[in-house]
Amino acid sequence: MREPLVILLDGLVYSSWLFIVSAGLTLIYGVMRILNMAHGSLYAVGAYTAASVVGWYFASGYDPTLSYLVFFTCAAGAGVLAGLIIERGILRVVYGRDEVLVLLVTYAVLLILEDVIKLIWGVDAYFAYQPYAALGRTKILGIPFANYDLLLILLAAGTGALLWFGLNRTRQGKFLRAVIHDREVSEAMGINVTRLYTATFVIGSALAALGGAVTAPSLSVVPGIGVEVIVIAFAVVVTGGLGSIGGTLLGSLLIGLTRAAAVHLFPRGEVLVIFVIMAAVLAVRPEGIFARVKARKI
Repeated sequence: MREPLVILLDGLVYSSWLFIVSAGLTLIYGVMRILNMAHGSLYAVGAYTAASVVGWYFASGYDPTLSYLVFFTCAAGAGVLAGLIIERGILRVVYGRDEVLVLLVTYAVLLILEDVIKLIWGVDAYFAYQPYAALGRTKILGIPFANYDLLLILLAAGTGALLWFGLNRTRQGKFLRAVIHDREVSEAMGINVTRLYTATFVIGSALAALGGAVTAPSLSVVPGIGVEVIVIAFAVVVTGGLGSIGGTLLGSLLIGLTRAAAVHLFPRGEVLVIFVIMAAVLAVRPEGIFARVKARKI
């Protein structure tokens, strides 16, 4: 009984992290049809920003309770700023071009950001363990569980709820859904597609940076973490269906729980199992579990 519960808890924590990281990627693709390779570097920007802010905050002796709000907000703000610069400065030039060309442009942005990160933060590892340790641990059926991980699960649930509400219950969300289904008709109906593109990319960038921020207290922040993350995030969104928030949630749970089981039962297959799941799903549903039905234009 103990081991299945440990696998379930670990799987939920990893799934929560996957969802926060991948939600922005699938949102950007769903609206803009851009496979944003720079998403991994935006994640790294959030992680480095959070680690720097945590180090300053705790060194200054401020109240630890407020640290979570501070470093989450600062990391998301860094993601918003970086996303705005990338979208307005680079991506708007290639809108309407071939998807492969746009993919290559975002890959170039990833390489540039990796060097920018090294110029700003250097190549040394950053440790921001204080927020993780400050919350302590709770026993769940006799199993010690970090309260920070519980916070991560709640944050993922809140993120998913906000995305659902924003897309389905707000005026701007309905505009986004209209653009997703048909950009040309949306423009003809008077929707400012350019402004929605900017808002979408900025929100996706903020989610990527937030994913980096929640990761920073649980591991060392080192150069290259963005490259590792983008590969896993792509596996999640491709499994769930590109452009589907619900698919990203299901893909995160499927991969997160399977990976947790592999860690406890077959550690050497920890990474392999992620891509086995993806390959198995794509063999049956090549466009992902929740892929949208594409309207045929005549």
